[in-house]
Amino acid sequence: MTKIESLDAVVVGAGFSGLYQLFCLREKLGLNVKVLESGAGVGGTWFWNQYPGARCDSESHSYMYYFSKELIDAWQWSERFPAQPDVLRYLNFVADKFDLRRNILLNTRLKTAEFIESKSLWHLCTENNEEFEATYLITAVGCLSSANIPRIEGLDSFKGRYYHTGQWPKEGVDFTDKRVGVIGTGSTGIQVIPVVASQAKHLTVFQRTANYSIPARNAPLTEDFKLYVKKNSEQIHHIMNSNTNCHPFRMQERNAIDTPEVDREQLYEQAWNKGGLQFRASFKDLLSNEKSNATAADFIIRKIRSIVRDPIKAKILTNIDHPFAGKRPPIDTHYFETFNQSHVEVVDLRADPIKHISENAVCTQRNKFPLDIIVFATGYDAMTGSLLKIDIRGRSGISLKDQWKNGPINYLGLQVPQFPNLFTITGPGSPSVLCNMPPAIEQHVNWITECIKQLRQKNKKTIEPLTDASERWIATVNEAASASLLGRVKHSWYFGANVPGKPQVFMPYAGGFDKYALICEQVKVNNYEGFFIV
Repeated sequence: MTKIESLDAVVVGAGFSGLYQLFCLREKLGLNVKVLESGAGVGGTWFWNQYPGARCDSESHSYMYYFSKELIDAWQWSERFPAQPDVLRYLNFVADKFDLRRNILLNTRLKTAEFIESKSLWHLCTENNEEFEATYLITAVGCLSSANIPRIEGLDSFKGRYYHTGQWPKEGVDFTDKRVGVIGTGSTGIQVIPVVASQAKHLTVFQRTANYSIPARNAPLTEDFKLYVKKNSEQIHHIMNSNTNCHPFRMQERNAIDTPEVDREQLYEQAWNKGGLQFRASFKDLLSNEKSNATAADFIIRKIRSIVRDPIKAKILTNIDHPFAGKRPPIDTHYFETFNQSHVEVVDLRADPIKHISENAVCTQRNKFPLDIIVFATGYDAMTGSLLKIDIRGRSGISLKDQWKNGPINYLGLQVPQFPNLFTITGPGSPSVLCNMPPAIEQHVNWITECIKQLRQKNKKTIEPLTDASERWIATVNEAASASLLGRVKHSWYFGANVPGKPQVFMPYAGGFDKYALICEQVKVNNYEGFFIV
């Protein structure tokens, strides 16, 4: 008979969220906690995403924990935008510094989680047939960690090799003298394509949706800047936690539509030359005013046309059908310049869709492209995919999959009605993917930790959101999306549009992190208004 281990809490996932949640529950509350991690190492997204060119699009001094001044002083980044190996080294450094590994079970995937009402406990079973009982179940599974490989007819018959960027082999892939096809031109595709092009004999890029991208202008950090970050960490932390998207800069208090064209063009040029996501902070109305957004879109399209010399390629790459930043806005390193190489071609899948994959080629309706390797840069079953891979059952055996069949109903992106003591770090309904993630994660973990502390001090067994409070919150999420141009881009993964059969609802909260954090704080101050506690 399998022994059931009793715990205070189980955390699922050992990335940014899971590591900090473990630290808080263990060090601040003294709880008996285990982290279940399906991978062979810590790091979460940064453990799995080891594809060539993988790099953070948040600036390194903001893509880190700020809960410990000692940790800030002990770590030093080398580049403006850290590469995947650097982020993974950082997370391993954190795990070692705070001795977190002794509470982490690697190579352990949670299979089922069932709430036992008679005990007010979660019963958990892993794929290794390990069993646990815990008062609190906290998911730290990541928003972008469930790889989405499209179901293309004939893929199983392909005699070459194919890979998804989110499931990259640890030993790497050699593209030398290979004919390679990359399917997808979102953030990941934009990162991987220049690196593959530098190695492959021939590269075919299959583009369904043309994308804006801003140059990263990545560079080594100066010693002066490293010193500045350590001396001004409190100020940087405050800026990140008091703006809309948790980046270490503020939105400029000016409207593009009200700025004279000559001045506006100069400001865009300065932002383009500086590089990075700060471009979208040039004006505060880019995501609220279509005419203002069009000025940014036109600027970027003109830049692309000035870079890409082949007019046919340039036309395909600038046939963009959505507002700037209406989808996740990538930053890049020589992405558009890559298409000036003679061995790189781009296929417009809107004009010539993929029909099937044969033994040695991707076949569109009108053409056949012989390939040795296919790279799927097709994104993830975002926000909900990793959660729904686990069979999670709440009161009366209701499954999370059934509860979310029409979209992810929840309260504050933190809890789901009928699922007591289940917390979802950066879950759907929270700002999450619209933010620089570490500050958003710290806010969620801090809120969850304080909530559990209050429950234990008051000898309360369970907390769960009221259905009407959850319904009101979903209405708030929808209202925030409708007030922004984000809510008008229906073919976005923010809506789940990249996954066939997935409910088409806008998942993240687009009202701004600063506003969201105040709402969460007010709910707490009002004795967890909207929650049912017994």
